[in-house]
Amino acid sequence: MATVSRALNGGHGVTPGTRARIERAASRLHYVPHGAARSLVTRRTQTVGALLPDLFGEFFSELIRGMDLAARTHGLHLLVSSSHNDASEATAALRAMQGRVDGLLIMSPHVDATVMDDHVAGSLPAVLMNALDGHGHPALNIDNFGGAHAMGRHLLACGHRDIVFIDGPHGNFDAAARLAGFRDALAGSDARVHVLPGDFTEEAGYRAGQHIAAMARRPDAVFAANDAMAIGCLFALNGAGLRIPQDIALAGFDDIPISRFVNPALTTVRVHIVELGQQALEQLVRQMESTDRRGGRSVRTLDCEIVVRDSCGMTAKADKRGGS
Repeated sequence: MATVSRALNGGHGVTPGTRARIERAASRLHYVPHGAARSLVTRRTQTVGALLPDLFGEFFSELIRGMDLAARTHGLHLLVSSSHNDASEATAALRAMQGRVDGLLIMSPHVDATVMDDHVAGSLPAVLMNALDGHGHPALNIDNFGGAHAMGRHLLACGHRDIVFIDGPHGNFDAAARLAGFRDALAGSDARVHVLPGDFTEEAGYRAGQHIAAMARRPDAVFAANDAMAIGCLFALNGAGLRIPQDIALAGFDDIPISRFVNPALTTVRVHIVELGQQALEQLVRQMESTDRRGGRSVRTLDCEIVVRDSCGMTAKADKRGGS
């Protein structure tokens, strides 16, 4: 057994002839090392877990791609689960990952200090994403407030004074920060803001667009809290015979890949989604390799930038803003 182990793991003390015989036998038997047995010896699974609020849509596809690209550079595999915006599903996923992963990336509105204490072992490295507080763990956030503030100032500069904001899910950290940043940008101006409910889905944007098209006094512009809702709104407004941006300007948030290919191309706040996933994974790896498994209480924020396209009625180069 020791000879086989050394041969298959590239160890020393095995002659070329013996190594070749063992490799031929392993190939014939379709043998692969037993991961569970190996992890008992090494105390490492070479796997990291990611808990996300959802897996649907381009934002999460790009985020997972960034995580996986970074994981592979460290010889790690990614285990992904979703809470589907349900608190009980979030805690169930956290419990299921215990013992199966060497660290956790967590993006969930349902994971607070109590959940972390009850369902995540104190010795397990974890990085929280888009969280108000890392609960004793490192956190990596998007500059939601700064990005939405910059978009608000841009829409004012375009001359828009009657603006609808399509909100995200109730209790969602990103949505709350984006609405707060937008309101702050318009504070002290003569602009009028009307907030419509949303949930970050295309369907919610489409419903909001139908509502806007039926309004007796239509707004000058619409700012959706994410691109998926902006694109749903675009289709509803087009279906009602309204022209973008001639009749109503439109903007979103995230800069998902499809946003540049709709007609007209969508003005949006660019989040470097792949980079967000990569940096979160890199931060987790540093924590896994550190003697301080909790990693401190540091909260890092990634910059956003405005990408101005045809849908807002003013074309210009990307206007960088804020962050820390």
